Amino acid sequence: METISTKKVDASDLEQKVKKMYRDVALNPEGEYHFEMGRGLAEKLGYEKIDLDRIPAAAIESFAGVGYYFDMANLKEGDHVLDLGSGSGMDSFIAALKVGASGRIAGVDMTDEQLEKAEHLRKEHVFDNVSFHKSYIENLPFPDKSFDAVISNGVINLVPNKEKVFAEISRVLKPGGRMAIADIVTEKQLPENVVCNSTLWAACIGGASQQDDYRSAIEKAGIEILLIRNNEAYSFISKSAKGASKEYGVKSVSLCAQKDNL
Repeated sequence: METISTKKVDASDLEQKVKKMYRDVALNPEGEYHFEMGRGLAEKLGYEKIDLDRIPAAAIESFAGVGYYFDMANLKEGDHVLDLGSGSGMDSFIAALKVGASGRIAGVDMTDEQLEKAEHLRKEHVFDNVSFHKSYIENLPFPDKSFDAVISNGVINLVPNKEKVFAEISRVLKPGGRMAIADIVTEKQLPENVVCNSTLWAACIGGASQQDDYRSAIEKAGIEILLIRNNEAYSFISKSAKGASKEYGVKSVSLCAQKDNL
């Protein structure tokens, strides 16, 4: 399987650009970005209005996800759920509604401003079954077999080593645990000039894996894909992002998968 090498993109430069972009997303949700944001995007992608009405509006305004997957996730009362790249907390708060008071949600993000906003909203709106943690998603601070489900929205594409991310997901999932995610993939392999462009990485394009490679990375981690769906409602809005999307088949997908029962 061909994987995107961290040598092709300056990892430090990439991290700083990703942090800056999502710092801005947290602090200035009305700004101009390569992608849509907010409640209009959430509803277009398929989020239920009844769920959005029950969570903090300030979390929704900074939502920059790429798809909907809660219909696939099958979260149950009492589930322990991990949200990778939890941002300002929108998906974590929705997950909290679904698992109830006996369930637990742990959100993980690397951007201080996103974590601070999410934690403020958690306290203000009394989501006692949610906690937020500063961490990289390819090196999680949780014991093996800690979670019934892992969710993530538009984040894994930002990480150079996706195999490591899926290996970590497999490690922290209980046997038979579920993964429900939305992410950006490509139909064609991206050329080096796109892969080396850290700005396009931060825009959720440069780091997108070719779809067969993405599937292989998941399966290598011992996770079986059950369902993949194209998110036709999602589209980029900047000229450069639209161009890459059209030329290389950059697209949003949602998928549901299950860890082996071993």
